[in-house]
Amino acid sequence: MTLLIAIFLIRGGGPITLFGIIVVALIAGAVMLEGVCQEMFRRWKKRTYGRSWPTVSAVVDVVSVAFIEDDIPSIRAYPNLSYYQATLTYTYRNPEPQMGDFRKGFGSKEEAQSWADSYKGETVKVHVDPRDPTRSVLREEDI
Repeated sequence: MTLLIAIFLIRGGGPITLFGIIVVALIAGAVMLEGVCQEMFRRWKKRTYGRSWPTVSAVVDVVSVAFIEDDIPSIRAYPNLSYYQATLTYTYRNPEPQMGDFRKGFGSKEEAQSWADSYKGETVKVHVDPRDPTRSVLREEDI
């Protein structure tokens, strides 16, 4: 964005014109629209990915919690985006033994650990890619 403003300033050596402001505003709007569209696509993919694949039973063997630190320096306008990630690692047979995992974010370590521990040893339903039995998805709605 700063580069565009600099280009407009260098181009004529004078102040930014109304046309320049409109161009910068349109580019900023396009960037924001792209971000919104990417987020909508990500959510749609998460809701639909693997839904039509056949299911098999799996057992949650390993649970863990890790702190995921926000590596972007905090500035007053943006909150710290660090969180605790709980991971459920499950095994299934289709026909050979396979492994997969499911991750979910939480605001506190205790909440993440409690949630993960509640699934340790549980049987869950996983969706397995019919073309590649090593690929599986544990959907949040199935746990």
